[in-house]
This record gives sequence, C-alpha cells and structure tokens, in this order.
Amino acid sequence: MDLTTDVDGVEQEVATGALPGWDQVERLVREAHERCRTHDAGRVADYIPVLAEVDPELFGVVVAESGGQVHAVGDADVEFSVQSISKAFVYALVCEAYGHREVLERVGVNNTGLAFNSVMAVELNDGHPRNPMVNAGALATTALMPGATPAEQWENVRTGLSRFAGRQLELDGVVYRSEAETNMRNKAIARLLESYGRIRIDPLEVVDVYTRQCALRVSARDLAVMGATLADGGVNPVTGERVVSAQVCRDTLAVLASTGMYESSGEWLFEIGLPAKSGVSGGIVAVAPGKGAIGTFSPLLDPAGNSVRGQRATAHLSRTLGLNLFASSVHVPERTEPSA
Repeated sequence: MDLTTDVDGVEQEVATGALPGWDQVERLVREAHERCRTHDAGRVADYIPVLAEVDPELFGVVVAESGGQVHAVGDADVEFSVQSISKAFVYALVCEAYGHREVLERVGVNNTGLAFNSVMAVELNDGHPRNPMVNAGALATTALMPGATPAEQWENVRTGLSRFAGRQLELDGVVYRSEAETNMRNKAIARLLESYGRIRIDPLEVVDVYTRQCALRVSARDLAVMGATLADGGVNPVTGERVVSAQVCRDTLAVLASTGMYESSGEWLFEIGLPAKSGVSGGIVAVAPGKGAIGTFSPLLDPAGNSVRGQRATAHLSRTLGLNLFASSVHVPERTEPSA
C-alpha cells in the first residue's frame, strides 16, 4: 500500500518522558532477574548445531538509560551470537546510507504473517521481501550494505554494529562455520530474490555476509547499549558518538514494533508495548524511545524462537518502569479557586 501522509517539511517533535531514579531502576532490574531466573520452560535452538550446546541456565538482564547509566544483573557479560537481532541494526545502517523512501521501496515494512524463513512469503508478493526482520528481507537489506566487495560489506556491518555497541564486536568463527554448513534455505531464498531482481549482486556472497553478521558476538549489556542508541536518537549514550540519524531510529523502531518478534509480534506489542527484536541464541533487545533499552539473554526459547525468561523479564520491566508505549493514566487538572 502506498500510504501518502504529506508531511514533507513538517518537523518531527518529540515528547517521551524519563526513567525513574538510579536506585529504583537498580532495584527493579534485580527484581525482574530474581522473579524469572528459576523459570525453566522452553528449549535451546538446535537447528544450528553449535547453539544446541549452550548452557540453558545462563540468564542476564540489563537496562541501559539514554543518559548513559547501565544497570546489569546476572550473566550480563556472557557473549553469544547476535543472530536475528543483527537485522535491526543492519537495517538502520542501510536506512542511513540510502534514506527512508529507497529502503521502503526495496525492502518493505509489513509483516508477512508467515515463518521467518518462508519462501512462500516471497512468491506471494511477486518477489518483494516485504519485511526486513524475516530472512528474505534481511538478505535484501544486507545486499544493500555499502561496500565495493563482500569483504568491504562485511567490515562495514561489523564496524557499524560495533559503533552501536560502543566496543569492537568480533566474529564467532565456530557459530559462523556451523551456520554456513546448514544455511541451504537462505541460499535458496537469496537465489529466488535474485530471480526477481531484488538482489543484484552475487546472492551466495550476500548469504555469506548475512551469516557472518548473525555470528557476531554480543552480550546482554551490548544489546542494551545498542538499543539505547536507537532510543537516544541515534547517539550512543555511553560513547557519545552519533551512529545514525534520529529519523533512522524512528523508522527502525516502527519496523520492530510490528515485526520484530517473529509470529508473536502482535501479541508482544499487545502485552508488553515496546519495539523489540529477538534472536534464536536467546537474546532480546527492547527499546523505550527517549528513555533507554532492555537487553536480556537466556537460551531457552518458546516455539516462535523467542527467549522465555527474556520475555518475562522484559514484560516485568515494561510494567514496573512505565515503558509500555500504550499505557497512560488519568490526567487530573490542577484546580484553581475563582477570583473574588
């Protein structure tokens, strides 16, 4: 659908509020971790062999504020592969490079309603990926990453996500090799996109760059800082570096709100009310614009591929920190006595 909103030249104003004080946020992060740490439902991802070997007891919760303060509990600094969470930040980098309209036309923003690795979703939409948070759209997005060669594209992905995290992120070679040996479906999707003219470079090279981006090593702390950069109008609140524009942050968060949690995206937004992205290694990043972000890590997943403990902890913090975008309270105007 071509939605014409006619807002050219209209300045985007912002009013978001703030988080509670340091001590209260510290207490609530510890409370969320304690409340959820013994929950043992779910199972680790096993379709990527190396992910099946991870310790299911790992659990970290981090809140990073837009002002730069970071609150961490549990296994906050244990590293794991970023997996599909990378889609959100590569999308932001590509939007920064090409702009709102170009990426909207090339990739799209609508939920497919089908599985994250669906081939049918591409065929039903005449080769249009429709959604950058599923594999077809993510491959089309990665193909747009600036760089004259696949090696340059990969380095731009790595350094770009490192700027979001505020530190140098590195490739997990074991995860990369494990995924590279089992990513035949992504290769098929990339070939299909090539046949529709949606990928205009070597599709197998695109799959390789995409596989590498999913194998970057991050922690829950990194995810929180990366999310807080989107919450802070594109400026990393820890390093002070501008990574992307405020417009790109708005675009990225809008996409995450509708499509970031696989088939559960609608239910997530209904229950928790935050733009978010998950990955099958057990990470979740959820963003409260203007306030900060939550990063969680727990490898036990629900059937949709979302961390069970991570969802519960994020839901708890969304409520207790007042982060739900749709929550409101009654405004009682101050009464004044009439003058005599």
